[in-house]
Amino acid sequence: MSSQDIPEENLPAEQDAHGAVGIADEKDPFADPGLPPHEHRIQDIDERAARRSERTVAMLFTVSMLATIGFIASYVAIPHDKAIYVFPIGHINALNFALGLTLGLALFAIGAGAVHWARTLMSDVEIADERHPIEASPEVKAKVMADFKQGAKESALGRRKLIRNTMFGALALFPLSGVMLLRDLGPLPGTKLRHTLWSKGKLLVNMNTNEPLRPSDVAVGSLTFAKPEGLEEKDENFQTEIAKAALMIVRLQPENIKDKQELDWSYQGIVAYSKICTHVGCPISLYEQQTHHVLCPCHQSTFDLSDGARVIFGPAGHALPQLRIGVNSDGYLEALGDFEEPVGPAFWERG
Repeated sequence: MSSQDIPEENLPAEQDAHGAVGIADEKDPFADPGLPPHEHRIQDIDERAARRSERTVAMLFTVSMLATIGFIASYVAIPHDKAIYVFPIGHINALNFALGLTLGLALFAIGAGAVHWARTLMSDVEIADERHPIEASPEVKAKVMADFKQGAKESALGRRKLIRNTMFGALALFPLSGVMLLRDLGPLPGTKLRHTLWSKGKLLVNMNTNEPLRPSDVAVGSLTFAKPEGLEEKDENFQTEIAKAALMIVRLQPENIKDKQELDWSYQGIVAYSKICTHVGCPISLYEQQTHHVLCPCHQSTFDLSDGARVIFGPAGHALPQLRIGVNSDGYLEALGDFEEPVGPAFWERG
């Protein structure tokens, strides 16, 4: 059906903004030819065709919503290590395939719906406008607002409620895909930062020999590194756990211990402190026998092990946490609980 087959009274009103047509002469050999006559689309002259286009746009927006829901469902339900065979690609990760397919479909459907809406239902009348100075005059501002209102009216957003509602639904659901990706940041830490593998009865195991420690194994002035009983290097979570539970053991003369709590939590002058620096978490490894100071090699934070491991130099913000220790019935050093405070660098929930 063309515009010639439609009665004159059914045709939309023509806009008279096609620009003036110039005539070429000697003074102006490149005259403005003007715009070609406007041809009406089928949707402009047939409401049934317009409604078909409206339903098509709404369908595309609905497909986008379903694809977004599929993205979220895939992210939650499909195991990250599952593989499937897809011809002709071959074996690929099922989760990546599902996420890419649903996310791509959601984006494509929104874009295709917007393009089809613009091409079939919004006004396609070409309007010529004269060039104007860069600065905006009050008249230009008024014209822009008038054009905006006219464009909003011609978009039929208020009249085409089906398109409007499904578009809002698609645009509202789609950002949830990005929110779901935040799950890759990992689960909320909860109270994990406040606890380590140390607990009452855990033996102190020498990091070098992998054997439980007896008090006689720790000489005065020596520095020994220990780990909790049961933690092995082959364990999948070894690095995560040792980063919190690494321990350094030093034996002092009891009369040289200045802090009362440190003395009460020690055993015959053997004190156990976290090896993790409270500045940025570097492992402490340098010990000075005469002063009983330990030094972090990263930023030179220095702690006095004879005085509650308090900070005496450097950027560390607080003392090293101490582990309360004792000896079991077999004569091995054991923990009498976990650290009383979080180990490592300070954080905002430290308490």
